[in-house]
Amino acid sequence: MKGAKICVFAKGDAASAEICGAFGTKLANAGFTIVSDFDETVELIVCIGGDGSLLNTLAALRFPNTPIIGVNTGHLGFFQELQPGELDEFIFRYKEKRYVIQELKTLRARIASEDGGEDELLGLNEIAIHGAHSHVANLNIFIGDSFIETFRGDGILVSTPAGSTAYNYALGGSIVDPRLDLLQITPIAPINNSAYRSFTSSVLLPPHLSVNVFPEFVRKPDILVAADGAEHTYTGVKRIHVAFSGETVRLLRLPQYDFWNKVKQKLL
Repeated sequence: MKGAKICVFAKGDAASAEICGAFGTKLANAGFTIVSDFDETVELIVCIGGDGSLLNTLAALRFPNTPIIGVNTGHLGFFQELQPGELDEFIFRYKEKRYVIQELKTLRARIASEDGGEDELLGLNEIAIHGAHSHVANLNIFIGDSFIETFRGDGILVSTPAGSTAYNYALGGSIVDPRLDLLQITPIAPINNSAYRSFTSSVLLPPHLSVNVFPEFVRKPDILVAADGAEHTYTGVKRIHVAFSGETVRLLRLPQYDFWNKVKQKLL
């Protein structure tokens, strides 16, 4: 533990930078080596900012297996474990190994184009599929190999339990305890009238099933796919395959962490 490398990232605002400097000094005084460049020898990643900062850090580092802990200087701070006033307590507990690791699954979206190309996106919270340029999305949705419907509306969201309290919750989806192993599909502004019928509530799936989406293009042949809010526009998409990936995120939590207390504090 002594001399172990800790990689510290901070959001680019003044408050986060100040806490980053103070925390780095405290960690160095406790015998840790502080680095700003991540590699496989790093024992712990610290992210100072909000939930968006933590998600951006994970994506930039390609979802490493190294444990990560967040210090909240943002707004909601659902993933963040520490407040700025808890740094000394954390260092003591970390040196004593008095913490737990919460393992969270990630989603992988594979986007196949008609020209034979393929792209891949990873997300901890969700994969969102929208019509580009504010056009209605026409999506042929399969669960596994079973055709479900041709969805018409703004799009659909496929979320993990970890992401159920984020965009999914804003759309009216269910809050899911992260100890449950399931996928959730939630519609985004579905169209329901005499001409079109689209599902209007969330659908819960067992973890071994995948979601396959085959877009129908009425006007422009573009589709927008977002992984944890990071948007990518594709032309001529043939299929989007969404399923759990083999990658996990390892959040470091203090022993008193409780998901439902966090829900009560942050959302209710």
